Amino acid sequence: MPKLILSIAATYGFIAVALGAFAAHGLKGKLAPELLGAFQTGVQYQMYHALALLVVGLWLKQATRHNTVWLNSASGLFMLGTVLFSGSLYALTLTGIGFFGPITPLGGICLLLGWLCLLMAALTSSKDCSTST
Repeated sequence: MPKLILSIAATYGFIAVALGAFAAHGLKGKLAPELLGAFQTGVQYQMYHALALLVVGLWLKQATRHNTVWLNSASGLFMLGTVLFSGSLYALTLTGIGFFGPITPLGGICLLLGWLCLLMAALTSSKDCSTST
């Protein structure tokens, strides 16, 4: 599972950089500033959660059974939330179809729930992050 999560994290990061460059060079001047801002928000949140997935994937590699459920839940919610949140912002700004607008908050809720699962993983972790001497 960590390999899949790390692969998706890398893919999300790659796509975020590509879409950020596309927005900066291909969409600037073609979209209204508020639409360009919405697109850039999608890119930012995608990158944030690519990094979060990277951390979760690495954490899972050394996790105990006590918190793997929380970590797997966090990763699933981050993946789904990114697709719904960022994807709906991309679709809304590029197509102008208002149907995508109500999807964005659903993605945001998934992202929030993912962060709560990450908190639960931290609280239920049986390993102490400090080093003993």
